[in-house]
This record gives sequence, structure tokens and C-alpha cells, in this order.
Amino acid sequence: MAVAFTKEESAETAAETLLPDRAISPHPNLVTEAGLKALELQMQEARQAYEAASTIEDVNERRRQQANPLRDLRYFVERLRTAQPVPAPTSTETVAFGSTVTFSRDDGRVQTYRIVGEDEADPKAGSISYVAPVARVLTGKAVGDIAVVGDQELEIIKIS
Repeated sequence: MAVAFTKEESAETAAETLLPDRAISPHPNLVTEAGLKALELQMQEARQAYEAASTIEDVNERRRQQANPLRDLRYFVERLRTAQPVPAPTSTETVAFGSTVTFSRDDGRVQTYRIVGEDEADPKAGSISYVAPVARVLTGKAVGDIAVVGDQELEIIKIS
């Protein structure tokens, strides 16, 4: 068969399909029960997207469409493999992984965050990673304690 009748992949197409892996945190992969379930769901969604892209006939388009789900699958497989589920805190005496803590800042703002694993953190939705600076200084503290982050003082108002 003549080369003119074979489909060759261009360098541009090849580069589009070889995505770098998502960065994996060096910190222990602590997760809440909800965080573990979310990782499992995200892996399932990535698997479904990969399988859906597998039905595309054009090989170059199929590779392009599979690239993101394949990268996500590698990430979620690793995150699930290294997940360390942490039970919900049994006490509200001190701030711990899984606690919801309300604190006031020097400027009068009152904020509430739940301390969770890195993959489930979403500050806009009220959760921060346990490795975030605010979470690190609040962990182990009790209601009424003052924690310092940068040039700000945070006073713990409530732990739940």
C-alpha cells in the first residue's frame, strides 16, 4: 500500500494527546468519608468519559478526546490508592481534621470553614485543606484561643 493512503499522525496531534500528569501532593492523602466517595465518583466519571471517547472512529480525534479522561484516571487511581480515610472528629473541644470551625478576624469578618482533604477543599463552598495555612494554625486550638496567620489574629468562636 502506498504511503499516500495511510493516515499519519502529525506532531501537533501527538502533542495534544500526551498530557502531563496532574500534580500529586507530597502531603499524606487524608480524606473524609465524603471526600473518599467524591474521589470514587470522579474516577467513575473519568472512566465513563474515556469509554465514551473510545467510540470515536477518527483515531486522532479519539486520542484528543481520551487525553483528559486518561490523565484524570491516572490521577484518581493514585489518589484512591493513597487515600487515608479519617473518621469524623468525636469531640468539639479542639479543632481537628473534619471539624467545622468559626473564627473572627482582626477586621471583624467572621468565617466558617470545614477542614478537609486536599481534593475536597473548596473555600467558596466553606471547606479548606488541612494543609492550608489557616487550617494548620487552627488545628489543635479550642474555642477562645487566638491563632496568628501572617499579620492577622484569628479568634476561634465555635467548633462543630
